[in-house]
Amino acid sequence: MNYPVIAEHILTTVQGTWWSRRRRREDVPPLPPGAAYVFRVGGNYRTFPEGMVFDPAHPDVLDASSVSLVDTRARLVEVERTLPSMSEADNFTVRAAFTCQVTDPTIVARQGIIDVTVPLRAYLMGDSDLPRMGAGHRVEEVNAVRIEVSHRMTAYSAIVPPRVAGMSVEFVSAEVHASDDLRDWEQKLRDERRAWELQRGQRDFETEDARRIAELLSQGSDHVDAFGIARQEIDVTQAAARIHRATDEESARRHTAETSDRAHAQARETAEAQMRRDMLLTLLRQMGGSEYVDYHQVLDQVLRETGGQAAPAVTAAADSARMVEPGTARAGSAAAGRAGARDAQVGFVADEDDLVD
Repeated sequence: MNYPVIAEHILTTVQGTWWSRRRRREDVPPLPPGAAYVFRVGGNYRTFPEGMVFDPAHPDVLDASSVSLVDTRARLVEVERTLPSMSEADNFTVRAAFTCQVTDPTIVARQGIIDVTVPLRAYLMGDSDLPRMGAGHRVEEVNAVRIEVSHRMTAYSAIVPPRVAGMSVEFVSAEVHASDDLRDWEQKLRDERRAWELQRGQRDFETEDARRIAELLSQGSDHVDAFGIARQEIDVTQAAARIHRATDEESARRHTAETSDRAHAQARETAEAQMRRDMLLTLLRQMGGSEYVDYHQVLDQVLRETGGQAAPAVTAAADSARMVEPGTARAGSAAAGRAGARDAQVGFVADEDDLVD
């Protein structure tokens, strides 16, 4: 750190008579803002008058053997010192800040203070009690060490103020930092924690967004279209065409379903009617050989089951059954003198005595 002496240059001897002696301007380095020339003339150091235009014929410039450029502006300077912790593997780092400003450039140039951090670091190392502030703490307890170090440095600088020849120095503050390994570890934990919190936040946002979309969809496609139109993400014409197309498709689907249901019901009714007719026909065929059948009653039932129109097969079966002799004639049934002749209606018995041999 080149402060407060910015640079030092050796000057050659100027030859010539007293009236023709003149130093070349390029022999003297340019002066930056806020700095001052300090020429060494013999064994003395002399500051070039502030605010005066540089004169190559000035006696101090002609007789100088060297020149120093001294920065006279106030600066904030930081120096560091390492403090032990409870663990031998970790240390604390104290960073003390001082304000410095040159009050006498001649003394600073004579002392040759090129780096002011050197005397300030020596001042910081002069406090023998400062290492005790960190020796009783673990490296994770850096906050407690910061408080103790700050109080110690405030008291130390008040009792033993920092001194640098030709400068005013004041203690400003002291900061304590943990080791680089601990800092890297804490940064890694912090980054991982932030990444986890970011992922959790994203999942919460996605869940909330999904819930909102689900609620929106549950209100129907018309509400969704209206929402999209309001956000100018859906064109009104396209939404109307889609709604009209969906209505037509729904009408066609319903018509197809109704037609299919009617066809299925009609087929089922036809099958059931055919099944009833087949069952009655089978019944009539089985009753053809029975002696005690009222065929007129059976025929009426068939007509009722078939809607008043008997199928040709059913009618033919009934007629053939009527013409069938109801059993083999017995030997005494043809006698003229037996009472209980049959009634005019075929199939009915007029007298119960006919049932007894």
